[in-house]
Amino acid sequence: MNHPLPRLQEEFSAKIPALTLLCNLGWTYLPPETINALRNGKTNLVVLHEALRAILKKRRFTFEGKRHPLSDQAIDTILQEVGQPALNEGLNLANEKMYNHLMYGVPVTEFIGGKKATPTIPLIDWNTPQNNSFTFTEEYRVLANNGVDHRIPDIVCFVNGFPLVVIEAKRPDGHSRKTLTIDAGISQNLRNQRNDEIPQLFAYSQLLLAVNGVEGRYATQGTSKPFWASWREEAFTENHCQQLKNKPVDPQQLQAIFQHRPADHEQWYENLLAQGHLAVTEQDRLLISLLSPDRLLDITRFAVLYDKKIGKIVARYQQYFGVRELIKTINTRKPDGGREGGVIWHTTGSGKSFTMVFLTKALILNDSLKNCRLARMLHKPS
Repeated sequence: MNHPLPRLQEEFSAKIPALTLLCNLGWTYLPPETINALRNGKTNLVVLHEALRAILKKRRFTFEGKRHPLSDQAIDTILQEVGQPALNEGLNLANEKMYNHLMYGVPVTEFIGGKKATPTIPLIDWNTPQNNSFTFTEEYRVLANNGVDHRIPDIVCFVNGFPLVVIEAKRPDGHSRKTLTIDAGISQNLRNQRNDEIPQLFAYSQLLLAVNGVEGRYATQGTSKPFWASWREEAFTENHCQQLKNKPVDPQQLQAIFQHRPADHEQWYENLLAQGHLAVTEQDRLLISLLSPDRLLDITRFAVLYDKKIGKIVARYQQYFGVRELIKTINTRKPDGGREGGVIWHTTGSGKSFTMVFLTKALILNDSLKNCRLARMLHKPS
């Protein structure tokens, strides 16, 4: 069999592989023109208002023992509250405010039979991922704050219309320059967060990724370049990754991805598949580990913190999996009814203090453990 030479442009090496893999992870691809219709063609808006409205129409609240749908007025109130971020106090505070809305919902006022109800409406169903909408697009045009220019992130992933993930995809060879292409993707993410760029997009973001077809790094809003990290998966097996990489993509999704591309792009993809088994790259592993829908919700809910001095923090892999094991152990009962104990080891600089804060957050959010007490002991050498 003749194997065609690899095409190193970012479209072929990083972007199309990412788009097709996201489809296999359970995301629905929407072409740019469809996405723009969901925000009423307004490129200054980054939330997909019509997608969020459709989700809110399915929400129900309980009042006097009965379930009720939201009124149009209540839905409009929620859209007004979360549809555009208030950036007057800076991106960090805007992001934290939106995160709290995502975590805990938005209160509304309803009148049922002349009686006042004040339910808090969840924006994301954290406990049942399939009750949420997972969509993504590419070339997402966002109007810059100067009102003239546009920035166009390569891939944006939406949960219930909220842009929670921004991905910059670069070619692996750096146009024959000596600069690392991952660094270029990181720099682009950082530039776009500036006040004169498109900070409104990053007021909602939970994960930011930079990939180049063979590797990738992740961070969150406000993370400086030195702290963008790789991920080491401890739950998904290599066989799981290979199956996702080589699973046939839904034909309708493939058509949507390639319908606005030159015909030779689709032919290239078909030739690639004809070669047989596709190898899993570090880019693939990063996408599978962080953007499988259940995992993304889990990381967003349990592995994000805000620190007054440092800013926003997303867990590193050892913190994430360490806390998962801690919760599993604490939930285990001994024959006498007591809980299991144990030791978690850390190396210097691995984030011990934040691991404990992540654990505390997980305990609070876990209904069976939220009444646990946490004792903090400090050892200071004399």
